[in-house]
Amino acid sequence: MARYTGPKTKVSRRYGVPLFGPSKALERKNYPPGMHGPRGARRKQSDYAIALGEKQKLRYQYGLLERQFRRIFEKALQKRGVTGETLLQLLETRTM
Repeated sequence: MARYTGPKTKVSRRYGVPLFGPSKALERKNYPPGMHGPRGARRKQSDYAIALGEKQKLRYQYGLLERQFRRIFEKALQKRGVTGETLLQLLETRTM
């Protein structure tokens, strides 16, 4: 299975959450990665940017590619109940 093999702490710092388990990187540098990270003055994110970030966090956390994530989301849409909760249940029960 293909999965993200790049710098994990950089991704965790981008979202400000330890996605790949506990890491000292967030304690040492509590600002986003990149040249403009330490300045702290970030523009307000749109609703779309916030939703996309949440989706990407789930993808990185569960080690999924976009197509795999999309298929699980389609299954969650077809089932009864709240789609978000169903999606998380399907992700949790997925064998890794």
